[in-house]
Amino acid sequence: MGLLRHVTSRSLQVISVLLKNTGLTSSDLHFRTVCFPSSSYPSPQTSTMTEKVRASKSGLGYEIEKKMENNYDKEEAAGTPEAIRVWINAIVEGIHETAASSHQADLHKWLKDGICLCKLINKLLESDGKGKISYQKKVANSFVGMANIQAYNDGCEKYGLPKESLFQSVDLWEGRKGPFLNVINGLHSLGCLANTKGKMPKYTGQLAPKADME
Repeated sequence: MGLLRHVTSRSLQVISVLLKNTGLTSSDLHFRTVCFPSSSYPSPQTSTMTEKVRASKSGLGYEIEKKMENNYDKEEAAGTPEAIRVWINAIVEGIHETAASSHQADLHKWLKDGICLCKLINKLLESDGKGKISYQKKVANSFVGMANIQAYNDGCEKYGLPKESLFQSVDLWEGRKGPFLNVINGLHSLGCLANTKGKMPKYTGQLAPKADME
């Protein structure tokens, strides 16, 4: 009963992903009455971000985002964002500008429009003997940028990355520190998959131990 009677299937999917990344359990939901309307979580193709997403959170939403921010700090301390920066720089060297810093704001600016990510996945697909994805090389608005991010996700699936390892376009486009954890986790998973396929240079990142994320 409680919260689960009021949320849509889209909301349940979002909550499930957030719980997985924060260490909270489903039992936590029974002690709160916060609802997440599906309009608060636009699809990757949606170009207009609602005010509900940008508004300050409270209750469960605030607790989840703060937990994700703390987990991002742990990944940063473990060197995961830096390993991702070094790896992507090496893969796209000569075809895309490099990122000089692994600071979250710098990574967001570097990856936001999806162009670097699309070049990355195309290099991986090419080395795997698979066709490349199409993307827009000039991003004039959020619709084009988020479409590029979705194209990257499609390419990741083509490469063999499980759907649960993907991130939503809004996680990257908006650049909030908490949801950006999903971007880091997704890129880490992609790097690990590339390692199993023998792609060089090798990805060297290691996520913080699970016990440290709870």
